Amino acid sequence: MKTIRMEEMTCPAINTAIAQGYSTAVVGVGSTEQHGPHLPTMTDTRIAEEMAHRVAVKLGNALQARTIAVGISDHHLAFGGTISLQPETLRMIILDYIRSLSKCGFQRIIFLPSHGGNFGTIAQAIKESQTAHPQVKIVGYTDLLAFAHFLNSVSNEFGVSDDESGAHAGESETSIMLALESGLVIQDKFAPGYLGPTTEKEVGIIIEKGMPALTKNGIIGDPAKASAEKGEIYLERLADFLVRETTQL
Repeated sequence: MKTIRMEEMTCPAINTAIAQGYSTAVVGVGSTEQHGPHLPTMTDTRIAEEMAHRVAVKLGNALQARTIAVGISDHHLAFGGTISLQPETLRMIILDYIRSLSKCGFQRIIFLPSHGGNFGTIAQAIKESQTAHPQVKIVGYTDLLAFAHFLNSVSNEFGVSDDESGAHAGESETSIMLALESGLVIQDKFAPGYLGPTTEKEVGIIIEKGMPALTKNGIIGDPAKASAEKGEIYLERLADFLVRETTQL
């Protein structure tokens, strides 16, 4: 096949692929939100798109469904430039994706969120959908803290601390975007943001009070040590991690 991206395929080509054993659909779930002064608002969606594509390729029997480009981002609205869905809206989108893809004939559907605000709602929708679609295996990687911990562990191998790697527009995300969309990364705007732990406590503060309660410039981390070379390694390691984790679910 020339492509495994369903939006680039015809309906007959998709049906033929499914009949030939491409029975898994992989869906990235991103967001459209501020990422400090140096990264574009499509950062999470672009990363979700790439994660889903690499995972689908590594699985070998999968097609990549259209990435969901907007997520739950109310906690970023104070900075401007953000488009946010209500949790119920994203929940219904996920359920509609499942309903549609199951009708296509997919036997397994994998959701891969790249934005922390989406993880809980995706987990809820997946659990709810199992009763309605018992013939389909529906999974997603929805452990936010473990996701962040994995990225931090890779950062540490490069001599980048957890605080620098960050949870939002820090070294790790910036490195990934340098690998994917270097022309959209404004390197002379690199600046440190909140540098400290991002445990459940800090995540709770962000969700309840908004990002400005933790960071004045919209960054959690420090992009100073970012590089495209590290970004490519992050992407490959992350894809391998997600394949391992989702095949165990």
